[in-house]
Amino acid sequence: MTAADTAGAKAAARAPSAEPDPTTKPGQTTKPGQTAEPGQTAGRAPGADRSSLGELCAVLWPPPAIASLSRGPRVPRGLRVPRGLRVKPARGRERDFIVLPSARRPRLLVPSGRRASAAAVRRYGEPGSFAAWAGSRALALALAAGGAGVGLGGRLRVSADPGTGSADPRTESADPGTGSADLGTGTIEAYLRSVLGHEVLISTHLGAARANRKPVLQLLTPRGETAGFAKVSVNPLTRDLICAEHAALDTLAAGNLRTLTVPRVLHHGQWRGREVLIMNALPVWRRRKALRPGQLTAAMTELTAVGGRSRGPLAGCDYLARLRSRLEASQAGPDRAAVSDALDTLAAAGPELSFGAWHGDWTGWNMASTADGLLVWDWERFATGVPVGFDFLHYRLQSDVVRRRRPPAEAADACVRDAAACLAPFGVPADEAELVALLYLAELSARYLADRQAEAGARLGRPGTWLIPAIKKATKTL
Repeated sequence: MTAADTAGAKAAARAPSAEPDPTTKPGQTTKPGQTAEPGQTAGRAPGADRSSLGELCAVLWPPPAIASLSRGPRVPRGLRVPRGLRVKPARGRERDFIVLPSARRPRLLVPSGRRASAAAVRRYGEPGSFAAWAGSRALALALAAGGAGVGLGGRLRVSADPGTGSADPRTESADPGTGSADLGTGTIEAYLRSVLGHEVLISTHLGAARANRKPVLQLLTPRGETAGFAKVSVNPLTRDLICAEHAALDTLAAGNLRTLTVPRVLHHGQWRGREVLIMNALPVWRRRKALRPGQLTAAMTELTAVGGRSRGPLAGCDYLARLRSRLEASQAGPDRAAVSDALDTLAAAGPELSFGAWHGDWTGWNMASTADGLLVWDWERFATGVPVGFDFLHYRLQSDVVRRRRPPAEAADACVRDAAACLAPFGVPADEAELVALLYLAELSARYLADRQAEAGARLGRPGTWLIPAIKKATKTL
C-alpha cells in the first residue's frame, strides 16, 4: 500500500461485481447484494462514496443474499436502551455486523459477537501512534462489555437465501456471544468454511479509493482468535495482484529467510470467478519493539538475494524491458511520454547496476518489529531483478509523505538528492545512487499510470504532480 493508497481520497474506485444485478423483487426495497437503510429505496449505502460499503456487500454476499444497513438506536447518554429498541438477534440464515464508527461513516466492519468484535478491533492492522493504540483498546473494551448492544456503531444484517425460511429457527439462531450463523452456500463465509474445514467470522477495514482496493478479511474463530487473513479479487488488476502474491509467498517460503518472517499460504483458489488467497495471521498485535540499528538494512539486503543477485548494464537489461512494457500498457499522454523520455536518458548514460529482489511496497504499515522478529506482509508487488536499493527508497518516500506529511513533490526531490547517503549501507556506490533513485521514481510512476490510480480516485495517483517533476529536474543534469 503506497502513499496513493493511504491518502484520504474521497472518490470511490469502481469495483464491478462478477455477479449479475437482478431486478428488485416486488415489495422489496433492497436489491440482493446491496445495502439500504430501512425505508430507503435501493441504492448506495451512506458513505459509500468514501468506503464502498455497498460494493463490499455485493462482492462478499452476492444475490440472492440481502444486506440491510441501519444506524442503530439513538440512546441518550447514561440511559439504558428500552427493550423495544434493542436490536433483535439474527436468526436463521442471517448474520449481524457492527459498522464502526457509524453507519454514515463506515470504516470498519466487525462481527456482532462480543468476543469476535473486540478481537477484530484489537488485532486489526498496525497501531500507528499511542493515541491510536489507546483508542483501539478502549473501543475493544467497550465492545467486549456489550457496547454494541446499547447503540455503539451502525448495524449491517446479511440475510442469505431470503424467502427460503429456516428448517428450525431455534437451532439456526445466531449465538449472541459469537455472532455466528449459517449463511448458506453462496456467501464468502461458506466458501471459507469449505476450504478451511471450520467456521470463521470475518471483519474488514473499508479503505480509501484506489485501483487495487479489494476486500482484505480478518478471519476470526467464534471465540475471537485470529485464524488468518483472506484477500478477494474484484477486478483484473486485483486478480493479478493476488496471483502474484501467491507466487511470491511460495518463492519466499523456499528462501529460508532469517531476518524477516512472511505469511504462509493456507489456500489459493477461486470463488464465484474471484481469486481468493488465505494466509496465516502474523502476530502483528503483539507489543512492538524499536528497530535495532541495522535491522531494517539487514532484512532488505537479505531479501535482495532471493532469486539471485546480478550486475550489468542498464541498457538492454530485462528490468528495463519489463518497465517499458508496463509503461506502454498505460494510457498514452504527457506523463507516459515524460517517463519514457527519462528512461531513454538513463539508459544512454550507460550505467552498470546491481540487481536483486524487492518487496515492492515495503512501508512502516506493511511490517512490524516485535519480540518475534521483523514481520512483513503484503507481497503483491514482489519482483526479482530490480535495481538494489529500491525497497529502502520506497520506505523512505512513503514515510516522508504519509507519516511525516512532507509535501509529496518535496519528498520526491529529496529521494533523489539524498540517494547516495540512503543507499550507502546497501553497498550502492555514490555515482550509481542517483540513477537508482530516478529509476525508482520511474518505476512508481509507471505503476500508478498502468494501474490507472488517478481514474480510481487516489489523491496521489497522478505522478505528473509530484514524481515526474523530480525525474525531469534530475535528468537535466545527467
